[in-house]
Amino acid sequence: MSVRGAPLRTALGLTLAVALVELCGGLFAQSLALVADSAHVFMDAVALGIAVVAAIGARRPANERQSYGFARFEILAALANGGLLFAVAILIAVEAVARFASPELPKGGLMAAFAAGAFVVNAGIGWSLHRGSRSDLNVKAAFWHVFSDVFGTAAVALGGVLILATRAAWIDPALSLVVAAVIVFGVIAIVRESADVLLQSVPAHASIPSVRRRLRELDGVVDVHDLHIWTIGSGSFVLSAHVLLADARISEATAILRRIEERLHEAFAIDHVTIQFECESCGASDRIICTQSAAPSRGAPSASGKGKS
Repeated sequence: MSVRGAPLRTALGLTLAVALVELCGGLFAQSLALVADSAHVFMDAVALGIAVVAAIGARRPANERQSYGFARFEILAALANGGLLFAVAILIAVEAVARFASPELPKGGLMAAFAAGAFVVNAGIGWSLHRGSRSDLNVKAAFWHVFSDVFGTAAVALGGVLILATRAAWIDPALSLVVAAVIVFGVIAIVRESADVLLQSVPAHASIPSVRRRLRELDGVVDVHDLHIWTIGSGSFVLSAHVLLADARISEATAILRRIEERLHEAFAIDHVTIQFECESCGASDRIICTQSAAPSRGAPSASGKGKS
């Protein structure tokens, strides 16, 4: 497995352990918030399992059928994780409302102790995933699961202390609703970003106007049109465009293509580039690089085909 996959596997094992400990603690302390959080963590373990499988599958090499490879396994996994999180939030909210109707005072001290231990472990898991979540949507989805676990266990630990001090039974279901709200917040972010990828939306860091402007700045480029930019998977961006050039020899067009690729890589982290060259004096249906009127050098063709990456 890749370097990214190792933290996911570690997170999966530790998350399962936390879920079991919280479940036992919640039943023993008679705390709905702790039991609900253990269910939440169990579902997160399932989601992390999906993330581990996706991390492996996303790095399978391209073939004749999947010519772009399997990078979108990460996106599909992120959507599945978002659906799981939303289902967990609904279940927690339903149970919390029922507990408001018939409150039961949990054992605050035990509730706080179990939640505090879970908080420490979840914080460690979240720290290990944080760096990878910046560039990998699949790891980002996993990080949101763990982040909601961190928030939930902290809230439950604080609630246990408050229950111990005030003996207010309503605190337990109220905390459960807070956990549900945190989950929904994470779901919205994950689903929105995943949907943008599947809809082939332009990446936020490489807007069409910005890319067009940077390409027009290059010597020899007259204009850029039919410009499309989209995301295959986390950190994998694709661009296709028609580039209008002043009349040039093939060798000059090739040099321009290299400069375009360098500019796109350095400024926008776009490495998969397909360019269709056109020239000012060609007809609208001619997609070629025109040569100069001077006689071509020995061995050089009198006309060239299109340029592409």
